[in-house]
Amino acid sequence: MIYKNNSLLISDLTLRDGNHALSHQISEENIRTYCTAANEARVHIVEVGHGNGIGASSLLVGQSAVTDKKIIEVARECLTKTLLGVHIIPGFATIERDIKPLIEQGVDVFRIASHCTEADITEQHIEYCRSQDKKVFGVLMMSHMASKETILQEALKMQAYGASAIIIMDSSGHYLPDDVKDRVSALVDHLHIPVGFHAHNNLGMAVANSVAAINSGAQLIDGCARGFGAGAGNTQLEVLVAVLEKMDIKTDIDFYKILDAADIAEKEFIKNIPYISSVSVVSGVSGVFSGFLKPVNRIAAEFDVDPRDVFYRLGERKAVAGQEDLIIEIVKELKDK
Repeated sequence: MIYKNNSLLISDLTLRDGNHALSHQISEENIRTYCTAANEARVHIVEVGHGNGIGASSLLVGQSAVTDKKIIEVARECLTKTLLGVHIIPGFATIERDIKPLIEQGVDVFRIASHCTEADITEQHIEYCRSQDKKVFGVLMMSHMASKETILQEALKMQAYGASAIIIMDSSGHYLPDDVKDRVSALVDHLHIPVGFHAHNNLGMAVANSVAAINSGAQLIDGCARGFGAGAGNTQLEVLVAVLEKMDIKTDIDFYKILDAADIAEKEFIKNIPYISSVSVVSGVSGVFSGFLKPVNRIAAEFDVDPRDVFYRLGERKAVAGQEDLIIEIVKELKDK
């Protein structure tokens, strides 16, 4: 295990993945309020930032209400017992413009992410963070889009670059527990660093899939208050903690206080608790990034086409985050049929 007292390492992504659900409009006060509550609950890591990570604020994927610098400043001030983490996708974020200032601001954990077949792009970012004695995790997004053998080869690259853990993301909520077991077990059996798992809830399997990952040897698990996140949401953090307590698995997280943190988040900034809509189900089945839900629904309604058809077409084209421009192209094709 990589956390104290042989417990799991839990990352709270409410203020990062949850930002998708508010079109990246989480406010400075929201950040301060939730970080204070999560800190009191002794959450291991709180990850903050634009939904697509540091440096991603743009017209294409959405502009943040708060700058990266201010987000980190506020979170760092509040997190005295909890590690501060960020999500980095090379291309959105650079070493000079983004990572060096983040280190100066006191970020503890850098999660360097790529599409599941493109680990090569993370080499410089991972190596730099390790050279600065920072905790750095490699993250493989949309992991359902590659075989377990390919996922393993990409994870081995990240391990060679210096990652201290590898996290695979079910970014579209596509997995069932056997899928999770298959991939996580393959990584646990062949890597010499810990393995983690990040679930989405499009098919209602986020908590079950997280438990399957743990039973398969995963040591790091992601969650969000009230499941707050892109599309149908993520693993509901406070439910996960309760389930782990029932399983007699240590987390060191204060159960009542993580419940309180979730209540605070719902009261202060979770305008709509994530739920599994009909379109979210199709997003999960078709294997499309959950963050596409809002733009697909909006653009499909504008052109009067069925958003479910759009998701199936996006799945056929193997669309990934950052390719939101495909939505308009597909909608126009459907409209012209």
